[in-house]
Amino acid sequence: MIFLELVLQNFGPYSGKQVINLNPKIDQENSHPIILLGGMNGGGKTTLMDAIRLALYGARAQCSTRGNLSYNDFLNQCVNNKIDPVLDTRIELLFEHIENDKPIKYRVVRSWTKNPKDGKDTLGILGDSDTWPDALVNIWDEYIENLLPLGISNLFLFDGEQVKELAEQEIPPPVVVDAIRGLLGLELADRLAVDLDILVNRKLKEVGTSKDLANLEEIESRLTQQQEDYQTTVEKLETFKNQVEELEQKQQKAFDKFISEGGKIAAERNQLELQQDTKTAEIEQVHQLMCELAADVLPLALIPNLLTQAQAQGEKEFRHQQVQISKDLLLERDQRLLAWLTQVEIPPIQVKQIQSFLIQDVDSLYAKNIQIEAPWLLADDETLSQLDNLIYHLQNSKFSAKEKLAILKNKEEEIHTLERQVQTAAAPEDYTKLRQGLEAAQNKVVEAKANYETIRRRLAELETIIAKSKKELSDYTVENIKHKNSEHIITSAAKVQNTLKIFREKLTLRKLNKLEEEVKNCFLYLLHKSDLVHRITIDTKTFSLSLYDLNGKPVPKHRLSAGEKQLLAIAFLWGLAKVSGHRLPVAIDTPLGRLDSSHRSNLVERYFPSASHQVILLSTDTEIGKKEVETLRENEAIAREYLLKYDSSTRQTTIQPGYFW
Repeated sequence: MIFLELVLQNFGPYSGKQVINLNPKIDQENSHPIILLGGMNGGGKTTLMDAIRLALYGARAQCSTRGNLSYNDFLNQCVNNKIDPVLDTRIELLFEHIENDKPIKYRVVRSWTKNPKDGKDTLGILGDSDTWPDALVNIWDEYIENLLPLGISNLFLFDGEQVKELAEQEIPPPVVVDAIRGLLGLELADRLAVDLDILVNRKLKEVGTSKDLANLEEIESRLTQQQEDYQTTVEKLETFKNQVEELEQKQQKAFDKFISEGGKIAAERNQLELQQDTKTAEIEQVHQLMCELAADVLPLALIPNLLTQAQAQGEKEFRHQQVQISKDLLLERDQRLLAWLTQVEIPPIQVKQIQSFLIQDVDSLYAKNIQIEAPWLLADDETLSQLDNLIYHLQNSKFSAKEKLAILKNKEEEIHTLERQVQTAAAPEDYTKLRQGLEAAQNKVVEAKANYETIRRRLAELETIIAKSKKELSDYTVENIKHKNSEHIITSAAKVQNTLKIFREKLTLRKLNKLEEEVKNCFLYLLHKSDLVHRITIDTKTFSLSLYDLNGKPVPKHRLSAGEKQLLAIAFLWGLAKVSGHRLPVAIDTPLGRLDSSHRSNLVERYFPSASHQVILLSTDTEIGKKEVETLRENEAIAREYLLKYDSSTRQTTIQPGYFW
């Protein structure tokens, strides 16, 4: 499996559409495993990991920032906070894998908007054909489990914090233990054992409830009586059915009279009057808001021309003031120039000509730019700024006033409609008679329906009882055979469980022996102290690691430095990936947290280029620094480099080609 491309659109800090080419192939013949993405802390590196998980697993994704959020709340949290809420947020992950000995490409597309009504995203699968991807959407969770199971994804898509936690704990956390069992195929035996327990429990219930059967004559006599009761009940049911239909017709007549003579509206009088009070209160609230607008700047809407003229005059006077200042500056400069010309002994007649030109030039410039009468408004900059703000605020107030006038009109029309409905209601005395007549008819219908329902249920019970009696007759001759079969299954299951227990133990030992050797080789390959560890063992129940030296003595884990512990955790993950046989990409976020220069160099030179056929590294400038990246480049290990450029003023990240150096 290879990730080829990741597309982010308005996801987290990534505004707009941004595309990352993850293909490790440089060309048709050459391929380098590492895709290097650099970014400072908080710049969006972890968001890229979350995007990959979210694209693959949707609501099941174990994203870093989700916590206890519901899927809907998490999707809302992932929407870029600078975009219009109606725009789509979108993730696309293009990957390739081998299917039926042929390379197949699929593009997983998930999109959603802010506060989606259905509380979920829209999933689409694009592939080489138009039929299979459409059907693949419905079974995507099962399909991706076959390629990259969710339980083991954290062993291939992990971060520095996960490595730190694994390095510090003596016993791996439960989520890692479950992933290890799934990766090594040990959960299959456990699942079979559970299925056997379920089967045994089911057969035990069958044997326990299989009591001595009644003789054949007793069953036939009981069945005959049940069939007679059934026929009598059918006749009763038909009688009650006719009664219900007759009473429903009388109820409909009473209801029609109740409606036609205003009874329904009278029954709703209190509700209508309550709605009137509510609408009146809403109108009063709008009146209050109109008064607040009138007490502010809204009255100035009566003199819009004066405000506009004052604004225009202020701009002209401001321009006049600027020109006057410019003229004074030019005159001062001309005086300095003439003084200098006199000092350098230029003939006086030429100096006079230059002086005449400068005076004419300043006068002509001043005449071109001064085309207004003498200033009379004399407003300073702050006053003009306040005038601009006042005009802008006035436009908003006028728009708000129009909206509230429209609301007032609608509310008044609604009140008039309610008043007309109240006026058509029946008188209280007439309403009481209408209501009593309708309720009496309804009560009779309810009583008749209750009787009908009781008989109908009795009929259904008799049908069930008769069917059971008939089944007893048909099963009478085969019950003993079923009983013996159930006992045989229970006896055989116990033997299978014992065999399965032995198989599980041997399978665990065989898998762990291979894993121990791989973890040891990976650890020694990464460690610059080749004599520190001679053997590594893994507990068959807890999967905790134990280290031994050349003399067979235990090497306590606390003797290891922080960097050595991290290398051991990485070697554990690396060994698991090798033993599993899965050919999957490896993505690592902040991989070099607490390593010294020696350990860091080993990890850069030995682990990253060999961890997988595709290794996505998300690093800060202090983890994979200038020295480390130059080493990877010299070893031709990097296929592509990107920089996550974070703008703290806008809190947005853009993806640019290249690294920090």
